[in-house]
Amino acid sequence: MKNRCTVPMWVAKAGYIVMSLVFCGAGVLFIAKPELSAVIISRVLGAAMIVFGFIKLVGYFSKDLFRLAFQYDLGFGLLLIALGILVLTRPAGVLDFLFITLGIAVLADGFFKIQIAVDSRRFGISTWWLTLTLAISAGAIGLALVFRPWDSARMLTALLGVALLAEGILNLCVALSTVKIVSHQRPDVIEVTSFVVED
Repeated sequence: MKNRCTVPMWVAKAGYIVMSLVFCGAGVLFIAKPELSAVIISRVLGAAMIVFGFIKLVGYFSKDLFRLAFQYDLGFGLLLIALGILVLTRPAGVLDFLFITLGIAVLADGFFKIQIAVDSRRFGISTWWLTLTLAISAGAIGLALVFRPWDSARMLTALLGVALLAEGILNLCVALSTVKIVSHQRPDVIEVTSFVVED
């Protein structure tokens, strides 16, 4: 039996790492320059969400060895693509919507990453506690973004930056610690046993 092609797994893992760094960079930018216009914020995040959405879809269908990092990425990938398109098509009028939806997305991703951390512990991955800590932190920041404790656009943009930074670090940790790629991985097969019924 031929080994499974590992190209989609490498693409997904590399894409996760690159996009995590992009989100970290965007987060630092929004923290350092909270006065950025809504159009710039929307365009940056819209493009990033679409690209990351496609990477999540590749990850979901790549079937890496542990199947931890990408197990919830079908729905999340489609959601990110849809949100990214919406944000890009109406960049000036969706900033309030963007704060809430990204807050919900970060909160939900934090919850799912908590599950991944628990599963990682069962797999014997030693850094499961780091994933758990980062997931709880990202979820708390996402919750704060949903409830918007400040009316100031500058403060909210800075909080959005903190959320993106936390999400980027969380995804980077998950990609590095739970995506295991081996060159001799076999395709999924269902073993069928034949039974002979004697009269």
